[in-house]
Amino acid sequence: MTTSRPGEPGRRRPGERGDLLDPCCPTRKLLDRIGTKWTSMVVKVLAEEVPDGLRFAELRRRIPGISQKMLSVTLQSLVRDGLAARRVEPTVPPAVHYRLTELGLSLETPLSALRVWAETHMAEIDRSNQLADESPPN
Repeated sequence: MTTSRPGEPGRRRPGERGDLLDPCCPTRKLLDRIGTKWTSMVVKVLAEEVPDGLRFAELRRRIPGISQKMLSVTLQSLVRDGLAARRVEPTVPPAVHYRLTELGLSLETPLSALRVWAETHMAEIDRSNQLADESPPN
């Protein structure tokens, strides 16, 4: 039960399910943070790595199509949210390594489930889109 009136963002008790339409809903806030394709790809790549993590350039090589700027922004967000950790080695040039935190690692399971769902159902969605594109407009 929320402590606010209908239509107002509310506070929830711990464990209470949120309203996805409410900007304060935990699910909505999480989707705003991790809902990009780049975030889920970075989490996947980092989850497969050794505890020492990966350097920026290696991450970029493993994620086709990501720009340097987008990878930088994505990593900064993951670090800020506590999902990834950044370690700088005092070398010239500095070697920067990224790894998932325990919290970030816990995100891999639900993201993996989403990937399985996509691999199972995207062909159906693509067929539906193709049929819609071939149908005459109403």
